[in-house]
Order: sequence, then C-alpha cells, then structure tokens
Amino acid sequence: MESSESLGKWISILNRYNQNYISKHLKEYNIGSGQYIFILNLYCNDGISQDKLSDLLAIDKGTTAKAIKKLEEAGYVRRDVDETDRRAYKLYVTQKALDIKPIITRVLNESSSFLSFDFTEEEKLLALKLLKKMSDNAIKYLE
Repeated sequence: MESSESLGKWISILNRYNQNYISKHLKEYNIGSGQYIFILNLYCNDGISQDKLSDLLAIDKGTTAKAIKKLEEAGYVRRDVDETDRRAYKLYVTQKALDIKPIITRVLNESSSFLSFDFTEEEKLLALKLLKKMSDNAIKYLE
C-alpha cells in the first residue's frame, strides 16, 4: 500500500471532519467534540464510576477527568463520591443533559448519514464491522 493510501491518513481525515461537524452543531450547548462521547455513554451508564467510563471508552483517566470537569461546570454531569470507595466518583447526567439528548442524537445521526452517503445497507454494515475490528486491533496492540 502506498503511503498516500495509508489507513491512518483516511481515518484522520474522517475523524477531523466528523469532529468539526459535531463541534459546530453542539457549540451553542457548550459541548465540545471531545465531550459529547462522555454524555452519550452516560445516557446508557448513568451512575458509572469515572474510572469505568475511561475503560469503557478506551480513553486515559486524565482526559476523562478534564472532560467530565467541563461537563460538570456546564451543568450536564453531576459527580458524587462513591460511598463504597471514597476516592472514586460516580457520574450522573443531569436534567439539562437529558433535555439535549434528542439534539445530540440528531447531530450524530446526521454525521453518520453524510459519512455514509450513497452507501448501500451492506456497505454501511461492512464499514461499521471493519472500523470496529480496526479499533479492537488498535486497543489490543497498544495494551
């Protein structure tokens, strides 16, 4: 494979344009492209520990802490001390976060739609399968 055709180049381009799109459409809600993923996962895992959220997203703990702090300051997340481990925090979405769930969902659906424009359903499924497989490979290799 030629260096101009590297997977990393195209993944980087996709990620950059996708993050720009998401940032642009969530800016008025004071949510950056690096923060929506945390809210999105908290919708399904309300009450999860901050450490477990980092593990779930395969994101380092420092990055998670910074993102959660910004989301907490913006009123989207509440951090409570874990009663079983006073050094840990449990994370909860606030009503403000629940109120914008349809907006976040819409923006992410629009993003997926333009990224897969003119794909057949089979191509969409294959692309998703291959991207998941590449992510799993990256996680295994880097751990």
